[in-house]
Amino acid sequence: MTPRSWLYVPGHRDDRIGRALDSAADAVVIDLEDAVPVGAKDRALANALDAVRTAPQSREIWLRLNAVGTEWLDRELDALATAAALPAGVRLPKSEDPESVSAVAQRLECDVHAIVESAAGLLAAPQIARSHQRVTGIALGEADLAADLRTESSGLVWARGWIVAAARAAGLSSPVQSVWTAVDDPVGLAQTSRVGRAEGFFGRSVIHPKQIDIVNEAYTPSPDEQSRARRIVDRAAASMAAGEAAVLDEDGRFIDPAVVANARIVLDRAEAAAARGVEV
Repeated sequence: MTPRSWLYVPGHRDDRIGRALDSAADAVVIDLEDAVPVGAKDRALANALDAVRTAPQSREIWLRLNAVGTEWLDRELDALATAAALPAGVRLPKSEDPESVSAVAQRLECDVHAIVESAAGLLAAPQIARSHQRVTGIALGEADLAADLRTESSGLVWARGWIVAAARAAGLSSPVQSVWTAVDDPVGLAQTSRVGRAEGFFGRSVIHPKQIDIVNEAYTPSPDEQSRARRIVDRAAASMAAGEAAVLDEDGRFIDPAVVANARIVLDRAEAAAARGVEV
């Protein structure tokens, strides 16, 4: 089941890790990178490994590692190689070079999400997405990317389309949308999350528990969407059973196989949300 909400929590704050694990987030990302002071890196790693070891198996936990080329990444990879339990996956920040991403993935036994945060990484995104079988996702880190491109968030529309295309061309899941940093702007979060879903993203990183429900709702198909999807799938099945080549919806519009495929995705996502205990 693909998570809708990915709650980031600083790894050196064991008190916050506990609250994050008790939250309604579909996935918890324990951050070992930007949110952790240099002097607390070892404590953050120990806290993260302890959380992965002791949390219920059903709790989806990811780790955001430090970037390639930093002194801390090797320690993290060595620790994961001998860990008593593995996270669901890791997120690798500042991914720029396919060979470096592949080398990291080779040392792991869990999924890897490559986070693209620079112009160089953006250009290499199609190759990064195919760099290793354990690379199961690719996404943007928009704050760093905007700074590197010397633009603003509103200037990244083309980059979002590019990363969606790179992911899907490689057969990966839809990218996770980048964070909405204005914690006290729930309206903006809801609006941009709906736009992100329409642009081809699924799920979003969040940095505060009060953002979770908004993101979960935005990335859960509404009852109307589900009803329409069910009618499309049922009508297509009935037409196929009757030997009819053309499939029309209730308004007489032609339904091609791509429309049916998208309808099935809607139903699959609704089913996944229901499995998480969400009424949809």
